Amino acid sequence: MLNEQRIAEHRERIARDGYTIVEGAVDEATRRALVDALERVEREQGIGFARTSFEGRRTVRIYNLLARDEAFWPAPLHDHVLPVAEAVLDRELLLSSLSAITLAPGQEAQPMHEDTQQIPLPRPHVPIAINALWALTDFTEENGATRIVPGSHRFDAPPAYGGTYDTIAAEMPAGSVMIFDSQLWHAGGANRTDRRRFALSCYYCAGWVRQQENLLLGIPQETAMRFPRRLQELCGYSVYKGQYGHIDNRDPIERLGRERARAMVWEASDRKRSAGADA
Repeated sequence: MLNEQRIAEHRERIARDGYTIVEGAVDEATRRALVDALERVEREQGIGFARTSFEGRRTVRIYNLLARDEAFWPAPLHDHVLPVAEAVLDRELLLSSLSAITLAPGQEAQPMHEDTQQIPLPRPHVPIAINALWALTDFTEENGATRIVPGSHRFDAPPAYGGTYDTIAAEMPAGSVMIFDSQLWHAGGANRTDRRRFALSCYYCAGWVRQQENLLLGIPQETAMRFPRRLQELCGYSVYKGQYGHIDNRDPIERLGRERARAMVWEASDRKRSAGADA
């Protein structure tokens, strides 16, 4: 697990540059297991190339990974990644989506974009989403390493779709994770090699932002009941600030047979008032 100093360093890099890279985050056994799981899911569930140019017509995208294989369950909880996302957002963040992005040979470069441009907030704004891009194979300029514009998370507008910009390739060895503010301008590169480039996109958002994937409906409840509690909370079985996301004024995690961890906001207010009266 990263210590407090390392977490602070990564948070500061994200604030300054829009991104940071955690090298050696994923051990070799885990990396291989994830690639094997992606290939198995792709084969057994008949998943082919994406159907849109933005997603990549030579790219295999697999969504809703938590419902597809237990091998993916530990990813959102990784102790070299989640603490950094929590430091930038807060501990009540949510998992917005967990998907795979596999670039096949011949995949062209993706249009430059940023991941929160559909949300109508003036730019730049406080971080509301953090993406952790797991390099399950080496990321090189030749095989489609993500192209980024450092510092662009501070720009006052998103990139024009189809525009041409000065970028750098976020090259990193297999097992690394690039964590970035989702306002950062970025795009998948072109794969000019004869091998596939494997990646996981573990996307977190602030607890008050709607998730990209509707995990509460996309993941069968009987599957979610088997998750570690922290993963259940990340998926949305939680209440932000004791208020947002409740069901009949109760924490949705109780639907999974768990006890809630905190009072609802109105109960907490009454307790503060009572404590003040007793003082």
